Amino acid sequence: MTTQTYTWLSDRHLGVGATLAHADELIAQAAEILYGYQTQPDGILRLQEEVGATHSRTVVTGVAPIPRKVPLLVADALVALRNAIEHSLFAEIEFRDGELDEKAAKVVEMPATRTYDDFQKWVRSRAKNGPPSLQRGSEVLRRIEGLQPFRRVRDPESHPLALLVLHTNHSKHRAPAITAVRLAAIHREDRTPPSLADVERRPEAPLQVGEVIAETPLGTRVPVALFPTIGINRPRTKRWPVLMRELDDLASWVRTQAIPRLVTGTEQPSPALPCRYEITVGHDDERDALASGVTTSAAQLHNDRLGAEIVRSDMVETLAQMDDAPSAEQIDAWLESLTDQEVLARMRQLKMTQTYEPEIVLSNYAKLEAMRNDARRFAEKSQH
Repeated sequence: MTTQTYTWLSDRHLGVGATLAHADELIAQAAEILYGYQTQPDGILRLQEEVGATHSRTVVTGVAPIPRKVPLLVADALVALRNAIEHSLFAEIEFRDGELDEKAAKVVEMPATRTYDDFQKWVRSRAKNGPPSLQRGSEVLRRIEGLQPFRRVRDPESHPLALLVLHTNHSKHRAPAITAVRLAAIHREDRTPPSLADVERRPEAPLQVGEVIAETPLGTRVPVALFPTIGINRPRTKRWPVLMRELDDLASWVRTQAIPRLVTGTEQPSPALPCRYEITVGHDDERDALASGVTTSAAQLHNDRLGAEIVRSDMVETLAQMDDAPSAEQIDAWLESLTDQEVLARMRQLKMTQTYEPEIVLSNYAKLEAMRNDARRFAEKSQH
C-alpha cells in the first residue's frame, strides 16, 4: 500500500530528496576528514613563546595544512544544493508548459538578483524565448521572485541564495572552495565554566604565521584554551565564516525554504524534508524512505562531535579534582559511554556568568557533583 507521507511533494519532485541527501553525504565526508584534522594529537597550530622586556607573546609559527579533499567536497556539496533548486525549477516548468524546445530550455534558471530592477531586467530578457512560466503574471515567476535576495532589504548580499550562487560560481569557474584555519575564540581555563567576560572573540580572518595571539606581562601566567576552526572565504569578500556553519545554513535554507516554496508556493509544508535518507539502494516507496530519513544534518553532528570531544577532555580534569571522585580513567570511560548529545546536554546545565553570582556558582557546583556521582556509580558497576 502506498504511503501518504509527503503528499505536498509531487511525483515530479521526489528526486529532490535524493539530491539533498547527496549534498548532506558530501558534507558528512568533509566533516569526517575535518574531525581527524581538528583532533590530531599535536593540534593544528604550532606556537612559540617570545619573551620581551616587559611582556611575553605567544606567536603562531605554523599551521597544519588542511587536506585538499575538504575544499573539493565542500564545492561539490554546494553545487549539489544549487542543483536541487535548478532541477526543481525545471521540473515544475516542464510540468506546467510541457516539454521545452532548446531555446526555451536554455533560459530556464534560478536568478539571484539583489535589486528589484535587476529582477525585472532578468524577466524582460526571457520575454522572447522563455516558456510561459517565466512570463509576467505566472505562478512560477511569483515563486521565483519570493526567493530573490532583494527581498531581504538589509544586506541582500548575505541572502542564502546570493551566497549559494557566489560560492558555486567561484567553484565552477575559478577554483574549489577556499578554506583556512582561523582562531574563533580564546578563553581562560582557570575558571570553570568560563565566564562570557573571559571569552575573547577573534577576527574573522585566516591565521597567519608570525601572528601574535596572546600577550601577557612577564611573570603572569594565565592558562587559556584556544578554539581554532575552519573558515570558508566568501568569494570577492574578506568574510571567512565558519565552514560548517556556512554549509549548514545554506543546506537548511534550501531544504526548508527554497524547495518547499518553489514546488508548492507555500511556507514550510509539513513534514519537512529530511537532511538525508538511504540513497545507495532502490526503494519501492520513495515517500516511505524519505519519512525514515535523518533529521539532524551532517554539519550539526560534526559540531556535536567536536563539542563533545572538548567537553569530555575538560570534564575529566574538572571532575577528577573533586572530593570522592573516581579516577580520571574511570571518569573518561563514563563520559565515553554517553552519546555526544548526552555529554553536551550535561554541559548545557552549567550556566555561564559574567560576575560569578554566588547562586550560579553554587548551582554549577551541585551539577558537577551530580556528574561526579554518576561517574562513580558507573565505575562501581563496571567493577562488578
